[in-house]
Amino acid sequence: MALLGASLVLGMTTWFSASAVIPQLRSQWALSDGSAAWLTIAVQLGFVGGALFSSVFNLSDLIPARFLIFGGALGASVMNLALLLAQGPPMAIPLRLATGFFLAAVYPPALKLSATWFRKGRGVALGVLVGALTVGSAGPHLVNGLGALDWATVVYVTSILTAIGGGLSLLVPEGPFPFPRATFDPRQASLTMRNRGVRLASLGYFGHMWELYAMWAWFLVFFRSFLDARGSPNAAAASYATFTVISVGGLGCLAGGWLGDRWGRTRTTATMMAISGSCALLIGLLFDAPPGVVLLVALVWGFAVVADSAQFSTMVTELADQAYVGTALTLQLAIGFTLTVATVWLVPVMERWVGWTWAFALLVPGPALGVWAMLRLKALPEAARIAGGRG
Repeated sequence: MALLGASLVLGMTTWFSASAVIPQLRSQWALSDGSAAWLTIAVQLGFVGGALFSSVFNLSDLIPARFLIFGGALGASVMNLALLLAQGPPMAIPLRLATGFFLAAVYPPALKLSATWFRKGRGVALGVLVGALTVGSAGPHLVNGLGALDWATVVYVTSILTAIGGGLSLLVPEGPFPFPRATFDPRQASLTMRNRGVRLASLGYFGHMWELYAMWAWFLVFFRSFLDARGSPNAAAASYATFTVISVGGLGCLAGGWLGDRWGRTRTTATMMAISGSCALLIGLLFDAPPGVVLLVALVWGFAVVADSAQFSTMVTELADQAYVGTALTLQLAIGFTLTVATVWLVPVMERWVGWTWAFALLVPGPALGVWAMLRLKALPEAARIAGGRG
């Protein structure tokens, strides 16, 4: 578990590399706000494209996970390193797209590989992986708070770390509970969503993703505006607060895994989405409240908004055709990350229309859909196959 966790965190560092150096690239490349946003969005779109490619060709079920992770990490490392040759967005954005494409061969197979090591405690195991990634996602905000590093150094280091992460994956064979061997079947990508249990688990995940990345992407801007409105602008304080709010989600993932294994995944995910959706609605209404109150709600939100994430993937490993678990996981992630592009783009549009008081309310329908899907799944016979019968 330690090796796989280290492999995944190191292997995914290239996802966050451009985010950490955007302030420097703004001046060096004269980046517009739109171009800066596309440096981040391109990775997500590339990931979606790679995940769809992988699911259509069943790559996560036909190729041993450690070799697929290794190949994806090397590809991402090379594409990230090529950023040093870019002179601006016209070359950098396609390279970020390619980086995301290769990272689709890192994250979903790692989840599947982890599941082969755990039958009991699988929710905690996948929670550890997603929790580690959550802390990694917060890293750029810590970098920005401490002061920007030379952008070329960041690119070099993250490329090397990703290659090392891929190498570590070669040390992790399949565990004692392997999934059945698959044969190539392009129909599996469409058959996955015909499975009622997988469909409902995925609907829960889609609602979760509608909220998650938009919250991560825009909390910094929200909190900076909150401090500015009080006449105390402090960019470093806003970055530190954002790092803390996002990274506390790592603890949320551990708690979600523990509760999912013992209390049931459907109840755990429904509860976490009810909490996070309530925070999304409430935090804007507190724009005039004391900073301590806003931070407290933000910390609860950061904890709950990702606490359910690994449990949706765990449910897929329990409910999907066992020979095509990798395909089902990859397709779930592909659609979920597609939705994040919409909300990351829509939140600032809402803010311009209605201000921060109601901007995050746009996210509430996501967790509301997720709560409905989880309660529906809990009432079905398929729930008997989740978390050892706990649902």
